[in-house]
Amino acid sequence: MIQKQTIPVVGMACSSCSAHVERTLSEQPGVVAASVNLAMRTALVEYNDALTSLEKLKAAINDIGFDLIIEQDRSAEEMERRELRILIRKMLLAWGFVLGVHGVQGVQGAQEMQLILALGCLLVCGRQFYISAWKQLRHGMASMDTLVCFSTAISFLYSTVVTLSTLHPHLSTYFDAPVMIIAFVLTGRWLEERAKNATASSIRTLMGLQPKTARIYKKDSPQPSSVPLSTVSIGDILEVRAGEKIPVDGRVTWATSFMTEDAAYVDESMITGEPTPVAKSSYTSSVGSSTSSSVLAGTIVQQGTLRLRATEVGKKTALAQIIQMVQQAQGSKAPVQRVADRMAAIFVPVVSLIALVTFLAWCFLPTFSFQPTHLPQAIVSAVAVLVVACPCAMGLATPTALMVGIGKAAEKNILMKDATALEQLRKIDTIVIDKTGTLTIPNQQIDFTQADNLPFEQREQLKPHAREAMTALRDAGIEIYMMSGDRDDAASYWAGQAGISHYRSQVMPQDKENLVRQLQAEGKKVAMVGDGINDSQALALADVGIAIGTGTDVAMDVAQVTLMGSDLQSLPDAVRLSHRTVSMIRQNLFWAFIYNIVCIPLAAGLPHAFGIDLQLTPMWASALMACSSLSVILNSLRLKFMN
Repeated sequence: MIQKQTIPVVGMACSSCSAHVERTLSEQPGVVAASVNLAMRTALVEYNDALTSLEKLKAAINDIGFDLIIEQDRSAEEMERRELRILIRKMLLAWGFVLGVHGVQGVQGAQEMQLILALGCLLVCGRQFYISAWKQLRHGMASMDTLVCFSTAISFLYSTVVTLSTLHPHLSTYFDAPVMIIAFVLTGRWLEERAKNATASSIRTLMGLQPKTARIYKKDSPQPSSVPLSTVSIGDILEVRAGEKIPVDGRVTWATSFMTEDAAYVDESMITGEPTPVAKSSYTSSVGSSTSSSVLAGTIVQQGTLRLRATEVGKKTALAQIIQMVQQAQGSKAPVQRVADRMAAIFVPVVSLIALVTFLAWCFLPTFSFQPTHLPQAIVSAVAVLVVACPCAMGLATPTALMVGIGKAAEKNILMKDATALEQLRKIDTIVIDKTGTLTIPNQQIDFTQADNLPFEQREQLKPHAREAMTALRDAGIEIYMMSGDRDDAASYWAGQAGISHYRSQVMPQDKENLVRQLQAEGKKVAMVGDGINDSQALALADVGIAIGTGTDVAMDVAQVTLMGSDLQSLPDAVRLSHRTVSMIRQNLFWAFIYNIVCIPLAAGLPHAFGIDLQLTPMWASALMACSSLSVILNSLRLKFMN
């Protein structure tokens, strides 16, 4: 059976790391597809559980120096907190070594003391870099850890040889370089973790909707008792009071409030986007038929008290599935990320080659013979190149923007199935939209037994803000076609009310599909917006299928985007967010590439060839490397504050 699961990954630091994990997972027997997200530190894996298991995948990833969290007793949050505590301790200790190395300068035996301090820093604070790099090199892989190991080892070994030989009065040592590099790299990772947590705030908000406990009625007690949510089963009777979150999906068995004796009022805005509290009740009619309202986990009882019978618990609730959909979408890859992935695959080997060329150039130029006096400068330049050319910024450019963009969409009650949908929305120039249930809703307080005798202006009403939404789409240069199975005069009227100039009436499901196909044949990028089974063909064919969350499950299963509420303002919001997210990705990639294009020549000492005394030292290189990653994340976070 094919399983699809998002698994936390421990130990990734750069795009090369994520590329190695993804490649290793993809090569395992039974794995259908694998996508690794560096910013989220997760792997989205689709696999055949008859051919492989999570334990086998974990073993394969352990072998290359990383880890998968698959154990039930190890939560991703706990592991992240533990790793962060260890990181902070190592970072502070590394800066202690930095102070020690600089503090002993000028005293007798300074070089020997610096050697001991630098060795202690490498063994205690930098040990993991060496372990990870060794495991990867055994498999012919290289990552940022490899660059850190090469740079620190070269500078340390050179300084050690100078210190322990008779040459040291004439040559300088660079014990401060490996210590500063370790300290700056650890500081950069700490800053990245802090910023990464900010990008995941939308998921934490959704998870925060899930209460930890539930008030349950047990058979041997007339009063409800509080129990952990994990112990609740389908069929249990729960009680939820005003101000409390509903813990599971269920059906109301009893409700009351001061406004009405047989109903409580529930705020469902966090799930549906609808601001008005909804009355929830359960009653039996005079003819014996019973009616009960459904309630969703995470919604809040605003007024009154209700009891419910659990129908879905745990990962089966609507809220849990929404969280899972957002996590999977954030973990997926947009087509634009392929450029960064291809670059990451060759980046570390290319940088290592540049560092080698830099070393040889300083040693043998300009006389084309070995110059011993140039050796210190050659080592410093090669180390600076290895440090400054960190691929972190390049690897974080796309996933951080996607995380924030998809999370921002979720906050606006727009659910993206994957990153491709978010990227494709910006290309849409034509929208085909269904009328009934999408643009219009049935009128309230209508006697539907007499509906056929009423004017069409009274069978239904335009959804709130529908006209404003259509205006915003037209202003964005998008052409709109309304499709309706209704008669021509009704379709013409509602198209006019919505401000839509193109419409077709009395259409069948095949007609909607044909229109989408015709528009695509004309070279247009088409989005289909619908809510019913009769829209599913067109939703599947369109470049982007957009379902209304109040519609049928079939429509939502086929579509790539779901608008959870009935407010159509979220439609132009989704298009606008797509443009901004892709723009942010391009900005991030641009600055990541520019950073390397500018900094690598400076680290290599290229300005000296033109008589300019300008060069990045290894310490400045490590500081700039940390800043480059942080700048990409902070730039992506700007999306959170855009309307």
